Order: sequence, then structure tokens, then C-alpha cells
Amino acid sequence: MLSPDQRQTLADVVAANRHQAGALLPLLHGVQDALGYIPADSIEIIAQALNLSRAEVHGVISYYHHFRSAPAGRLQLQICRAESCQSMGAEALWTQACAQLACPSAGGTSPDGAATLEPVYCLGLCAASPALTLNGQPHARLSPDKLKRLLNQAGSAA
Repeated sequence: MLSPDQRQTLADVVAANRHQAGALLPLLHGVQDALGYIPADSIEIIAQALNLSRAEVHGVISYYHHFRSAPAGRLQLQICRAESCQSMGAEALWTQACAQLACPSAGGTSPDGAATLEPVYCLGLCAASPALTLNGQPHARLSPDKLKRLLNQAGSAA
């Protein structure tokens, strides 16, 4: 159920984007930027505003890894799982991050809501693999020790 504030934010984003060509992606980005995720209850409102089916809107949300259907943790870690990073040790970083952040092994948000771990497939830092983003900041040439320090620093800053 959307709160009154979320409803108003959604209405503002819809009004700002609904009349432009190809409005769905900018609108979804606007909702994500404003609310931090795209609530399930917003799908029907977006679909009606753009004369689309709920399935079309949901399909776009689920296709693009950037869009979230649930709130993210305060700490957001994305680890590249593409070939270059895999060949340089990303799998060990993934395993370590799951353990250190208490996140599910397939990725997701920790039970306490403190951290979200997500796979991404190329951050454009292939020459400096393995790479990740921590709260939107890119980091490259990671080792398990560097990752541990980064997560500890981020945890103490939160």
C-alpha cells in the first residue's frame, strides 16, 4: 500500500513524464530516484497513465537490473559478475560479501535491511578487474582484503 507521500511523489513523476515519447523508462527512473524503488502498487498507476498493461510495465521493471521492486539496504554493493571480473576473482569477492553482509547467496537484502548485494554484468572497468560499486562509487582491482576494509569503513560510516 502506497503512503500518501509516495502517492503524491508518484503523481508528480507521472505528470512530469507521461507526455514525452518513450515515457516509461524516464518515468520508472524518476520513481526509482524519488522513492528508492518501484513499489508494486505503483505499477497499475503507471500502466494506466501510459495506456500500457501491467504486464508491460512489470516486464520492463524486471528486465533492467537497475530497477528495484523492494527498498534497498542502507549499504548497496554491486559486484561485477561478467567474464573479465570472474576470471580475476569476483566469485571469491561475492562469497565474502555474502558472508560479511549476511546477504543471501543469490544476492538481495540482508534480513536486517542493512545491506543489499546485487550482481551486475559489466561496470566498464574490465581492465581493472575485479570491480564493484559501493553506494554508487566504483572500486576496481579489488582483493578480499580491500573488500573487507571497504565494507568495514562503509559500515562504520553508516
